[in-house]
Amino acid sequence: MPQHAPTLEIDGPLARITLRRPQVANRLELLDLQTLQSHLQQVNARPDVRVLLLQALGKHFCSGFNIDAVPGVDAGALFESLADAWEQARPVTVAALQGGVYGGATDLALACDFRLGTLACEMFVPAARLGLHFYRGGMVRYVNRLGLSMAKRILLAGETLEAQAMRDSGFLDQLLTDRAALEEAVEALCARLCAYAPLALSGMKRHLNAIANGCLDAQALAADIAAANASDDLAEGVRAWQEKREPRFVGR
Repeated sequence: MPQHAPTLEIDGPLARITLRRPQVANRLELLDLQTLQSHLQQVNARPDVRVLLLQALGKHFCSGFNIDAVPGVDAGALFESLADAWEQARPVTVAALQGGVYGGATDLALACDFRLGTLACEMFVPAARLGLHFYRGGMVRYVNRLGLSMAKRILLAGETLEAQAMRDSGFLDQLLTDRAALEEAVEALCARLCAYAPLALSGMKRHLNAIANGCLDAQALAADIAAANASDDLAEGVRAWQEKREPRFVGR
């Protein structure tokens, strides 16, 4: 693997993908987008992985795609493909944002189920300033998650949001004081998610996203509810509740 390419580490039910170009604010090159897609495919193929954490080295989270890297490359299409795949990832996804989040990286973060950040965070999207039309999937996520007014403030007016505004808008689910507090909160959230029942988690995530996108499959929802109701995990969860202990879920 190239020296600065994103890495994938799997430790039991938790997978960690780390961006590793801190000297350029973790700007993503074409190879990085391909590597992230490959890592995501590996994670999706591992039913034992329940949570996927996206994190980055250095001062900033990510400055988006290097639009000068490959002449003629449709950066929007590449990022849309990656962000759409991230939104549809089987595990629950968490983004740890220690600093700046810019351009398409804002959509990659929005594609995660949870986003935690620090007071050092800020975000902006320079698409209109560059003459770049933001892609469909990203606009949909912006409107679904932040609302039409906030989407226009960021994408049309090019506003820079500081950390508290990111929290107030709903972009951040948690706002922590510093990186140490962020790491502690991320570890706690990931541990909690890893301890929950996989069938219930993955099913509810999939159908919540479908509801948000106006494409709920009622039959698929009913099938997933029936599978969870008939699962060993539900029986274990009920026993653990009655016995006042932590459940031990196995995903079936």
